[in-house]
Amino acid sequence: MKKLLAPKPISAGIFLSYKCSSECRHCMYACSPRWKADWISEKDLEKILTQISDKIQPSPLGPDRISVNYGLHFTGGEPFLNFDLLLKAVGMARKLGIPSTFVETNSFWCADDKDTREKLTQLKVSGLNGILISVNPFILEQVPFERIERATITSGEIFKQNVMVYQEIFYHQFKGLNIKSTLSFQEYLQKVGLSGLSFVELLPMGRAVYELGYLYRKYSATKFFGESCRESLTREWHVHVDNYGNYMTGYCGGISLGDARDMNSIWDGTDLEEHPILEALLTDLEKLYELGVKEFGYEERREGYVSKCHLCLDIRKHIAQQTNEFKELKPREFYSHLE
Repeated sequence: MKKLLAPKPISAGIFLSYKCSSECRHCMYACSPRWKADWISEKDLEKILTQISDKIQPSPLGPDRISVNYGLHFTGGEPFLNFDLLLKAVGMARKLGIPSTFVETNSFWCADDKDTREKLTQLKVSGLNGILISVNPFILEQVPFERIERATITSGEIFKQNVMVYQEIFYHQFKGLNIKSTLSFQEYLQKVGLSGLSFVELLPMGRAVYELGYLYRKYSATKFFGESCRESLTREWHVHVDNYGNYMTGYCGGISLGDARDMNSIWDGTDLEEHPILEALLTDLEKLYELGVKEFGYEERREGYVSKCHLCLDIRKHIAQQTNEFKELKPREFYSHLE
């Protein structure tokens, strides 16, 4: 029996929900206000955190410090849409002794100084070590910069050195442009030009390949034949578990290795005979392409693909919209929020 042996994670992110206050063009997980508010249950959250509590490694700077690819982060979607659940999640992580915990946010909720300070203080008292504040031109389209600035300044006062502004270069760029509210992406390009994007870590996957594909050079499907996704699917760092219990390695939205409420079943190996799309991705993207064409009538995009992730995603989307027979294509709603 062929099996995918997923390593035990040294760092992880927990999706409280895919529901978000924004619908960013670059979102790898197709988060949106249009998602159902299916928040992770406290029972599932405790079960998942308990299983990984002794696996998560702290930041190299220490268990009370935070680093991007270490520790545990709470994410989504936007975690602050359900602040009470976020507080409970932080408390669970502290009780289990999980190191280097932080939350990821777009700062939409930072409408006034008092509320911002109160929420951040509550999180710190509950055991949260720090915060990651997302800053880029796509978030700026929907979140006023004054809220991002308020989150950054207040977080620095409360969490001190445990604040990551991702990416800091855009924070200073927006301040230099004297941005006071939101700014459309088109207006941003008019002010800065395409050269301004040279600093952004814009991974060609998820919603980005559809909303921002015009920024990339495109290739035919055959360009990516012979490549596989084995490295992403078997990596141990920065794995994610969503609110439905799907265990996702790499940044591969819409691909589940199994039910994270029973992680031993994943670590013991995922049966590839029962997960043919996973088997294809571990072998050769040409195999996935052939499955899509022969079994589901997939047609190659005339304009081409910006990356192997684009090719993979487009085929999976086509298949997921026709059938629910593949257990690894979860959550299915992900595929309806990409465009």
